[in-house]
Amino acid sequence: MSEITLHSGRPADSRIEKEARCYSLLESLGIEFQRADHDFADTIEACHEVEKVLGCEICKNLLLTNRQMTDVYLLLMPGDKPFKTKILSKQIGSARLSFASAEQMLEHLDITPGSVSVLGLMNDKENKVRLLIDKELLSQEYIGCHPCINSSTLKIKTSDIMEKLLPAMQHEASLVELPWEVE
Repeated sequence: MSEITLHSGRPADSRIEKEARCYSLLESLGIEFQRADHDFADTIEACHEVEKVLGCEICKNLLLTNRQMTDVYLLLMPGDKPFKTKILSKQIGSARLSFASAEQMLEHLDITPGSVSVLGLMNDKENKVRLLIDKELLSQEYIGCHPCINSSTLKIKTSDIMEKLLPAMQHEASLVELPWEVE
């Protein structure tokens, strides 16, 4: 991975349209953020390198769907925490969950695999995606997430996400409790 540097705010160079919309949304809400630009971070190892520069954990973002593909969920959880669909399915009262397809990611959040983040909810105008957040994330001062592309990562105050960003995107979070120890 090439050298990663930390910046404040929007990049000076032009970016793809959906990434630029993320910066415009954050600025319009008065949400300050730091940004690290990097090679495509599509592995946990690459994300750990970015985390060192950002000084915060990049949360794991999973787009899930029920067996009938009638319900879609965006789950935010600590990056290194193991995930078991059975545990989450029981908590939210859903039929067995599976990972959404690349087509579903594009359809619901205008995001490609590896770039899923809470910022993608700005593209869910019909509120078809239900946001689930592991309670543990709320204890972190900052959350690291991609601006709809995984060649940049943003460091945003958790309180700004919960109190400013989610209301502006007209989404509410349902809190879940996922264990570290999985049988």
